[in-house]
Amino acid sequence: MQKILRCSGLIALLSLSACEQNTAPVAASGVSPAVLQRNNDMAKTLDLADPLDMAEATRGFIAKPSGQITNAEGTVLKDFAAYDFLQGAAPQSVHPALWRHALLNAQVGLFKVTDGVYQLRGFDIANMTLIEGNNGFILVDPLTATESAAFALAFARQHLGDKPVSGLIFTHAHADHFGGALGVVSSEEVQQRQVPVVASLGFMAEATSENIMVGNAMARRSMYQFGKNLPRSATGNIDTGLGKEVVYGSMGILPPNIVIDQPVQPMQIDGVNFVFYNQPGAESPAEMTFSLPDKKVFNGAENLSRTMHNLLPIRGAKVRDALQWSKYLQQSLDLLADTEIFIAQHHHPMWGNARIREFIRVQRDMYKYTHDQTVRLMNQGLTATEIADRISLPESLAKQLHSRGYYGDLRHNVKAVYQFYLGFYDGNPARLDPLPPTEAGKRYLALIGADKALSAAQTAFDQGDFRWAAELLNHLVMADAGNQQAKQLLAKTFDQLGYQSEAATWRNAYLTAAQELRQGPPAQGISKAQMLEMLQRVPTERFLEAMAAGLNGPAAEGKDYKINLVLTDSGEQYVLWLENSVLHFKPAAPEADANATLALTSQILVKMIAGVAGVKDTIFSDDLTVTGSKIDLVRFFGLIDKAPATFPIVTRAE
Repeated sequence: MQKILRCSGLIALLSLSACEQNTAPVAASGVSPAVLQRNNDMAKTLDLADPLDMAEATRGFIAKPSGQITNAEGTVLKDFAAYDFLQGAAPQSVHPALWRHALLNAQVGLFKVTDGVYQLRGFDIANMTLIEGNNGFILVDPLTATESAAFALAFARQHLGDKPVSGLIFTHAHADHFGGALGVVSSEEVQQRQVPVVASLGFMAEATSENIMVGNAMARRSMYQFGKNLPRSATGNIDTGLGKEVVYGSMGILPPNIVIDQPVQPMQIDGVNFVFYNQPGAESPAEMTFSLPDKKVFNGAENLSRTMHNLLPIRGAKVRDALQWSKYLQQSLDLLADTEIFIAQHHHPMWGNARIREFIRVQRDMYKYTHDQTVRLMNQGLTATEIADRISLPESLAKQLHSRGYYGDLRHNVKAVYQFYLGFYDGNPARLDPLPPTEAGKRYLALIGADKALSAAQTAFDQGDFRWAAELLNHLVMADAGNQQAKQLLAKTFDQLGYQSEAATWRNAYLTAAQELRQGPPAQGISKAQMLEMLQRVPTERFLEAMAAGLNGPAAEGKDYKINLVLTDSGEQYVLWLENSVLHFKPAAPEADANATLALTSQILVKMIAGVAGVKDTIFSDDLTVTGSKIDLVRFFGLIDKAPATFPIVTRAE
């Protein structure tokens, strides 16, 4: 078992300090000397012994949960003991700054921030904030899953009293901040008790569109970003950068009944005074922060976190605007001169006006420096990859532990800025129409020989040149997925890249890639069935857009099907037709020349989209009615590809 150096004494634990440098190194199986040296060197450049962060991460502690969160079938979604190995000094297989950050995020439980304000941290990747109103709890961001949100609220009620939910606030349109909504309050309760549900303008459109159009690809890639299937260990998943882990349970959503559409919008909710600040287009296309002026509390949502955030998640998303992000942070400085407490929907709070203002200034300048210096070098003709290797933060920013890239990464953020302005193409026509990875790999190997490439990769690995080793081995594996020697060496290379990564997202991606090279893609992906409650809130047009994007164009060539779609419960009617291998649709009454008319409820349509109900089985059942040719209807749906939830990423089919 991995041995972990332990520093003795309460002071050492609270300060997260490393053990004395002259302590004999502990053997760490599989960690290369180059990684050991890099991690040791990094530990010397940062003040990892500063105890203030741990003091703030544990301040106000009330109680810690134990046991597991499970779903209705008994599947374990979260085990609160899984990260118990996180203690003491950094093991050799983890970047020392990331280990420190993971220890801070491991402070799980219910915490009092100030009178009437509490946080549930570590129940999911995000925090749930509770604000006491006159009649109950105002909840901010009900986590990712129904199960984790219900567990967290029940835990809070054990210690704070069995109060009803008197308000619900969604700070932004990412699933880890709204997916557990139905675990804390039902839509019937919202209507019957007139519970305020508050979100910013565009929330519903952004929350649903991202998960429908490219949800399959994002979900698969999120398994890499968050290390979903990695063991929780010093050589596996230790953190996500934003929190311990994502709870992959059932997801829902509630539409807001109060929309924040002004830049600054005061409001009272259950007797508590709020001021909301609408800040779209930075961390999320729809996002807001808020203050509690009577308590001198500012909630930075996810525009402010104790990490360098990402401008383009490695799971994929719309590129974020670094310049706009920095402007919002300046706005926060201008508006919140008397703030004494900072909280956010990830990580732990901060106290003291001067400390908070300095924190915001550093975060502001981190994003603006990244933006401005990338643009400067873009205008000198450098490519994204060249800029990423050239830029580093100035010492005044880099030495601040909350500006380190535990979730984002400066090199990746530079490429995001480049893409924001110039796109993925770097201007060199040699890369205007490159060969796909498999074909490129085959041609490189035909030129240099597989044995020579493997030997060169092994030499690079032995010298600690892991980026070059990975590039060589990637060609080998893409050209020949059956080359076990290349796959095993590439897996070892990814291990080393993961062990030296400061970004938890990069670490998780590298280690997941290594795992899949050894074991193959996972047997199960992330099913849309977990999103049934949320899908029922999605406008029908979003489903039809996604269906059109799933049409197999080559297979549809020459086909001219026309289908009438009637949703019997909502009264919606659409006409779908093929033209030039493109699927079109329009809201319209059924047309007489259609091949078939499909009449069904919205609920059945959602089940078909989620894969809970098969098309053929449903069409020939009593759950819907078909007028016209059932055969043509089956053939039409047969042209819609079913995207695999476990498609390979680091290999191609053997």
